[in-house]
Amino acid sequence: MSDVDCQFDVKYKDQISCMLSPDNSNDVKNYYENLIRKRQYCGIEVKDKRFMGKGTFTTEVFGKDDLILKDRMFVASQHHFNKMDCLVCSHCFRYIGSIELQIGRKLFFDHLKSSSKTDDDENTSNVSKQSHSPKNCEITHTNSEKMKLNNDSTYQKSLEALMNGTLILPYSKKFRLPPVISCPGGCEEEHYCSEKCAINDWKIYHSLLCTGLKSTPLKKEALIKFIEHANSTNDVFILAAKVISYTILEYKKRRDNYLKNCPQKRKQKFIFPLLLEAWKPVSMAFKERWWDFVSLPDDVDKNDELSFRNELKNLANHSLNLLREAIFEEEFGQLFSLEIYGNIIGMFELNNLDLVVASPVEDYFLYIDGLNPLEKAKTEKITRPFLDALGDDYADYIHVSGSAFFPLHSCMNHSCCPNAKAFKRDQDRDGQAVILATQYIPKGAEVTISYIDESLPYKDRCLQLADYGFKCKCLRCLSEE
Repeated sequence: MSDVDCQFDVKYKDQISCMLSPDNSNDVKNYYENLIRKRQYCGIEVKDKRFMGKGTFTTEVFGKDDLILKDRMFVASQHHFNKMDCLVCSHCFRYIGSIELQIGRKLFFDHLKSSSKTDDDENTSNVSKQSHSPKNCEITHTNSEKMKLNNDSTYQKSLEALMNGTLILPYSKKFRLPPVISCPGGCEEEHYCSEKCAINDWKIYHSLLCTGLKSTPLKKEALIKFIEHANSTNDVFILAAKVISYTILEYKKRRDNYLKNCPQKRKQKFIFPLLLEAWKPVSMAFKERWWDFVSLPDDVDKNDELSFRNELKNLANHSLNLLREAIFEEEFGQLFSLEIYGNIIGMFELNNLDLVVASPVEDYFLYIDGLNPLEKAKTEKITRPFLDALGDDYADYIHVSGSAFFPLHSCMNHSCCPNAKAFKRDQDRDGQAVILATQYIPKGAEVTISYIDESLPYKDRCLQLADYGFKCKCLRCLSEE
């Protein structure tokens, strides 16, 4: 770690300590009561279990398959490799555009990837390097002349027609999707399902992380370096950057409101209690430094453990340096300390919740498959070539894949014999976490879910839970121990 990094952690030592100190029971209770009230869900409460962290408990009876909770994400990000497979809203993660755009775009990127293996053409290479960006698809969708494919084969022309909206597939109008809304800052990374989502995302995180026209050239270059590093190493760094951006923007909003109501204090440059309020969603979460708790991979010898953990620490430090170059502000120096950055990353790793949204493309092809034989044969003359091109396993990769932090979902403890599960119903078409009861749950009982595949043998479950830093003590594990 460099001297500069040491200076950050030393200079802000007291503030960092305060930010990472456990919240008292009353603060925890009030925070989650307000959060549940805002979510407009009754029937649950979050309690401090003292030495066992937090837990979620019922305040009413739930029957099997009852909805317990739909939890909005505090921060979420689609995996960069998944952005080539599906185009979704960067705020709520609903699919956007059209069935035709989703299919054509996926096959187009597949074509680019296969071409890049044998073709060193500069233009193909440049597009391939940018293929994580859904904006490239939008250019295809709205300005087809800018994205002509390399030759005039019928297949390639069909892909172009799908993306440009000139080829309409049979029955696709039964699966309408929201329109594609561009980023307010004009970047090529983010797209949205509505102006509301675009504005909310801009206000909450993205205005500090946008690489569009509103960014200065130096900031844009630094952000691109940070994003490329995250995409090539660990995209949890993108989530950490969003947390820092959220905290800065939330602090500024709270400060402006405070000074508006207390104009006599306008000379006060920095108000730390307001930063603590902005930091509250992170403060409430269970977290540790990332490099301290990650379980040792099977291919790393125990004698090399210290070296392995130092490598993780140095990786995080390099990412943080790139982020500082892009969005650092002196008054928020504590947010750019390695101690804070490591704990933010650790928060996501310890509360490792997948972001999953089912694909309407799969629904579309299932609908076609369910048509009467005569109509199906007629329709598949058009749709079958695209389905064949996607491959037999297309359903495995065309759904949204990412990581997220859900404030209430993360308070649910693990059990190898859980009474609830995360499960998306047919009507759940965005990135929210959906928790359903798997059995009768009486009032006052703790709601538990499984962090792993609970059907595994005891030893395998223990190995998987090691990544979460605990050993399960549920009745099933105690009986199998």
